[in-house]
Amino acid sequence: MTDPVRSVAFHALRAVAEKDAYVNLILPAMLDENHLEGRDAAFATELVHGTLRRQGTYDAIIDHVASKGIGSIDAPVLDALRLGAHQLLNMRVPPHAAVSTTVDVVRREIGHKPVHFANALLRKIGQKNLDGWLTIVSEGLDGDAARAVRTSHPLWIVEALHQALGGHGAQIDKLLAADNAPPRVTLVARPGLSSPDQLPGTPGRLSPYARILDDGGDPGAIAEVRDGRAGVQDEGSQLVAISLAEAVVEGKDARWLDLCAGPGGKAALLGALAAQNGATLVANELQEHRAELVRHGVRRLDNVEVTVFDGRHGPWEAGTFDRVLVDAPCTGLGALRRRPESRWRRSPADLDGLVPLQEALLTRALELVRPGGAVAYATCSPHVRETTGVLDTVVAGRDDVDVESTHQWWPHIDGTDAMFCAVLRRH
Repeated sequence: MTDPVRSVAFHALRAVAEKDAYVNLILPAMLDENHLEGRDAAFATELVHGTLRRQGTYDAIIDHVASKGIGSIDAPVLDALRLGAHQLLNMRVPPHAAVSTTVDVVRREIGHKPVHFANALLRKIGQKNLDGWLTIVSEGLDGDAARAVRTSHPLWIVEALHQALGGHGAQIDKLLAADNAPPRVTLVARPGLSSPDQLPGTPGRLSPYARILDDGGDPGAIAEVRDGRAGVQDEGSQLVAISLAEAVVEGKDARWLDLCAGPGGKAALLGALAAQNGATLVANELQEHRAELVRHGVRRLDNVEVTVFDGRHGPWEAGTFDRVLVDAPCTGLGALRRRPESRWRRSPADLDGLVPLQEALLTRALELVRPGGAVAYATCSPHVRETTGVLDTVVAGRDDVDVESTHQWWPHIDGTDAMFCAVLRRH
């Protein structure tokens, strides 16, 4: 019988590849279904997440070793080889065990035909350590091209991140390394429902409501999280909600709007902060299944109304909100450490559809906020086209909007996702 841990890891990779599954959603269910917990669950999680993060590097190595190149390898066999390479080069698994267990996965899950090929190729990979292979696969490459192979990022993403950092070589190297480091679990205490002191972990670096689980514990075991008084939320996301809630507005301050609320983390914190100010929040989401996630997140807040509309065309009257959040759909390049498969799914072409949508949503938000009110525009992406590019386009030629502040948080500097937030004022 195949090792159940490696079998689960293999099937998780196949689901990501074949069904565009999100590993953070499918893997916990697979672990439960196969009764894997404790060390076995942790091992399977590292196998899957680590393999996906370092896939670009492993593919370069496999391409170098395979006599006919990586293009000649069937997709299921390639996923198994990636699992084996991760164990050989980035985990404390004895080489013979990494090879034999991976070959067993190939035999049991794929068939006998590729067994000899997989065994021979993995043995070749095991002849050098990771540093040795990085030297070989990056030979002849300079600058961002070498960084892309060595840090397992698509080249276009490396170039975009480098531009967002102002071209600083030392900073891009630190950022790419941070993208490959598993993030710690961060909790948020929703004010009025719980306090940070009631939660385990150490205080966050930037958000007064944050607690960080240093031991990587299960947040589902925490009572406050289970009943909606607290949640799991990166500090960058918390800071977006806080930035809007703390923006100075003139006059009344009773009606807030989250224009793109799904899956609901920011809406829950924003709703709690609104309640502290005696305000109500409309949490709007385009898709019903995501709206249901928002409803679940805000279930302890009676000042939040969840609606389901296209944010560009919802039935709200112009100038009727005091504060509006636009947490716009984006490439998600700021959360690569948290969503390891996303770097391989995005392409530059995605921006051609996303940027006009972002501009339209921000334009709509500025219509809906009243004079004297505030709008926060946020993306979990530092890509210039999605951040300052959108701002410049929307604000250009308008004399009724001021950009009050912009902030870009970074994994390697702030310990957060690479979250961008701009606060705008309508006058």
